[in-house]
Amino acid sequence: MTLSLEGKKGIIVGIANENSIAYGCAKVLKAAGAELAVTYLNEKSRQYVEPLAEALDARLFLPLNVESADEMENVFQVAEETWGEIDFVVHSIAWSPLDELHGRVVDSSSAGFCRAMDISCHSLVRMAKLAEPLMKNGGSIITMSYYGSEKVVDHYNMMGPIKAALESTVRYLSAELGEKNIRVNSVSPGPMMTRAASGIDHFDELVHNAENHSPLHRLGTPEEVGNMAAFLVSPMSSAITGGVHYVDAGHHIMA
Repeated sequence: MTLSLEGKKGIIVGIANENSIAYGCAKVLKAAGAELAVTYLNEKSRQYVEPLAEALDARLFLPLNVESADEMENVFQVAEETWGEIDFVVHSIAWSPLDELHGRVVDSSSAGFCRAMDISCHSLVRMAKLAEPLMKNGGSIITMSYYGSEKVVDHYNMMGPIKAALESTVRYLSAELGEKNIRVNSVSPGPMMTRAASGIDHFDELVHNAENHSPLHRLGTPEEVGNMAAFLVSPMSSAITGGVHYVDAGHHIMA
């Protein structure tokens, strides 16, 4: 790692276990010299995330269920009290009701669709609003998308339109926050063997297709997503905002 993030401070949201994309990002950011605040969903998940936070030497370790306004506000308040300002936020969370994820979009319920949209997409808006006053010298906000936002991917179902909304949200946030030198980008990994991906029906077929049809004939890794995140946090990406950046071994270019 030659890219230095010494002096950078930021919040990582979405680590569930050692296979999480968020953890891959956190490891690379830490290796580059960044100081981290790590969140965990609830007490059940804490036992899996706390050892990882310790391995990262995270300065802060805080609960965050994004459906709780109090918990989200507390994370940013404690970050401000600890550091005074932050430089980046990594938003790596998505959720939908499992039965609806396995069904047709046309059969989805209003309640299920709206809750999935709130957790997976609007939570980014809420984080950006809280991060804005703490990014006093500019900053970088990064979220995670997937190719199913652009094209119909078998079995991705309801998450497709939700990720499409997330990518649109990135564009609007980048336009609104650009005057404060806050950059907002999405990273689009291909299929990865994460806890979240395990909920997708026939996920093994997505993996097999990606390995066979991508130009590099393999999957990307969470650490490779972390490399992209580190670049997007660094001054080397100072003119890059509002985009979707693929880390999928080239799979998205293939028919």
